[in-house]
Amino acid sequence: MSNLIIYDGECIFCQNYVRFVKLRENIGQVELLDARSDDPRISAYTAAGYNLDEGMIFVRDGRVFHGAEAVNILAILSSDRTIASRLNAMAFSNQRISRLLYPLLKAGRRLTLLARGKSLINKAKQNKSLELH
Repeated sequence: MSNLIIYDGECIFCQNYVRFVKLRENIGQVELLDARSDDPRISAYTAAGYNLDEGMIFVRDGRVFHGAEAVNILAILSSDRTIASRLNAMAFSNQRISRLLYPLLKAGRRLTLLARGKSLINKAKQNKSLELH
């Protein structure tokens, strides 16, 4: 599969966003991968320098998009059949606007995780590693 989205499965905004973008209609199959899983690709992207607490990852045909760039590309590639999709495209299909708005999305994610008693991805993985030792 050549399309992959790695997102925070504990973040309700992230969960809804990856379901919301209607990519399959425009680009075909898209694999959704929870960044909190034990999938070895998570470790590979982390080792390559991608911080999943700083942004989701979208991989298309081997090219990696991270954070604001990922949201920008997803907005461009998404279907525009619904009002919500059109609003998403209006907000995030412009690279400059996407970069300006993305920190607000990250802050919302962090506040939501805090309110739900969940830790950031890296902290959760550290805690899990400590529990195993």
